[in-house]
Amino acid sequence: MQLWRTFDEIVIPDGGSSVALGVFDGLHRGHRSLVDRAVDAGRGLGASPVLVTFDPHPVEVVRPGTHPTVLTPLERRAELAAGFGIEAVFALPFDREMASWEPDEFVDRVLVSGLDARAVTIGSNFTFGRRAAGTPATMRELCAERGIACEVVDLLEAGGETVSSSRIRGLLASSDVAGAAEILGRPHRVSGVVVHGAGRGGRDLGYPTANLDLPEHTAVPADGVYAGWFTVLDDGAVDGSIVPGRRYAAAISVGTNPTFGDAARSVEAFVLDESADLYGRIAAVDFVDHVRDMEKFSSVDELLVAMDRDVRRARDVLDA
Repeated sequence: MQLWRTFDEIVIPDGGSSVALGVFDGLHRGHRSLVDRAVDAGRGLGASPVLVTFDPHPVEVVRPGTHPTVLTPLERRAELAAGFGIEAVFALPFDREMASWEPDEFVDRVLVSGLDARAVTIGSNFTFGRRAAGTPATMRELCAERGIACEVVDLLEAGGETVSSSRIRGLLASSDVAGAAEILGRPHRVSGVVVHGAGRGGRDLGYPTANLDLPEHTAVPADGVYAGWFTVLDDGAVDGSIVPGRRYAAAISVGTNPTFGDAARSVEAFVLDESADLYGRIAAVDFVDHVRDMEKFSSVDELLVAMDRDVRRARDVLDA
């Protein structure tokens, strides 16, 4: 898998490219159907399937300070896209100058000159160019003039609602990580470096946790306790029983630890039945199901009873 961040990095084979074009935050089931069409088109034309996304998110450039929470970081998008048959990801370096391009300039500079596109696949809600003037109809017309095949894919529906990144964000905000996983096609993941937290998990409570330092704008589920999987992502031996790349059952706490009056929001994973020194390692947490809302307990003993129950519930969910 190649990940290009500038036009100068692009290398397109003689057969040109078949482009899946969109923001693709989440690479959810709706995105997957679009990507599959681009991959199929590439096979038919002998063109390399390329996913084109945007970095940063166009909304942040057009309306600074309104960046939506990120469901899937760029590197994770590339990893997932490779599993769908995509050979390269181009993260368009979106800025105010690019935002000023008229639709025909966008097509000429990105699809024609940049990617030698032979086919383009977009969603039926895709807009592009200055002030979002380009519509799917515009894309069809511009591609036809340039000899590029263009397919517009209808939005996928599930449960009577459109599958969208904003819908997934809403599910996460309401603690429904299982519902989010259903339309993502996999559990929602957050990842970051394991850092020192308050330290009381192992010292005072007997539940040592891995506290993740998450990138800005990460989409984190609502405060509460969840069942999920914990994975060390980087290579190198771990001091302990955890093996990098292998997933482990975990009880995950999201919130501010109100029993102790903490103010900072954190994501902490207690890995079941394992022990390791994980500080400084890059790790991921995949949220499978909601166990309970965050609560403030009147004593540490009451908290410990709840934590014992949380671990049992997490184990039952993951065993199932």
